[in-house]
Amino acid sequence: MRRGLALGGALILLILIVLGVKGCLDAQARSALSSYAGDVTQIVDETQQTSKRLFSKLNEPGELSVTDFVAEVEADRGAMDSYTSRVEALSAPGDMKRAQDGLELVYELRSGAMDEIAGKMSTALGDVGAKQATEKIAAQMQKLLAGDVLYAQVVRPEINGVLADNGLEGDDVPKSAFLPEGTKWLEESAVSAALGSVSGATGAATPGIHGLGLVGTSVNGTELSPEAPSGVVVEGTPEVEVQVQNQGESTENGIGVSVTVDGNTVKGSIDSIPAGETETVAIPLTPAPSGEVTLEVEVETVPGEQVSENNEAGYTVVFE
Repeated sequence: MRRGLALGGALILLILIVLGVKGCLDAQARSALSSYAGDVTQIVDETQQTSKRLFSKLNEPGELSVTDFVAEVEADRGAMDSYTSRVEALSAPGDMKRAQDGLELVYELRSGAMDEIAGKMSTALGDVGAKQATEKIAAQMQKLLAGDVLYAQVVRPEINGVLADNGLEGDDVPKSAFLPEGTKWLEESAVSAALGSVSGATGAATPGIHGLGLVGTSVNGTELSPEAPSGVVVEGTPEVEVQVQNQGESTENGIGVSVTVDGNTVKGSIDSIPAGETETVAIPLTPAPSGEVTLEVEVETVPGEQVSENNEAGYTVVFE
């Protein structure tokens, strides 16, 4: 009986020791998860502050010169690179490995986009290559949006799910959308207008309404219609005549016009269009197309232009 009691007491002691060790391990695991969530929350909060600074500058550059504006965007890029390094240095405890992999991808997208935006900003605020640089900046907004969607739909639910499974529902990580909600920044025209208002920018917009309109397209005198195919009899090299109207309040200079046929793009330009006037540019198509083709015409936006839907049109043309 004494031996049985001793054995039972030892077994109970062993169970208590095992439960105690397990409790310590569980507490350590929860502490590691809570610490991880806290680190993520801090990085996300700082990221939101960087987003607020960047898009506040784009919305209201104020008296910032081109040099100062570029320097501040460069500082925002540096901050994002720092956040990415901190994310990559996080130790993912327990079941957080998959969430950590997703978080690293989110910040790779964000830092990659900010690197491109900062790298193109000086050119976009200048003269030579400004149009192409602005296009690339606008394209990076799509990458920022992709990072936001990945965080909202995959990473945050995964992190908060692991925390909830371990009894840490109060440690949820916050939302994070770097691109402002309902954003206009996916539109190149919005980016162009914002950069055009930076003090001293070569392509800065003058005050007032700015806008161009594609008001007519013809090939060697044959008027084209977007609603129905147009037949054109051509000998030699056909020329596309594009009529562009200045629908704003100021003279616009250096207007680019492009014509694309079956993936081949040719460009022309109009030196100047006074407010309310219409000018025409003739663009030769080389090599000359034949048969039925789709002809796409686009007029480049000007600084300060907010609406660009009427800057382009597509036509079906049968060359005979």
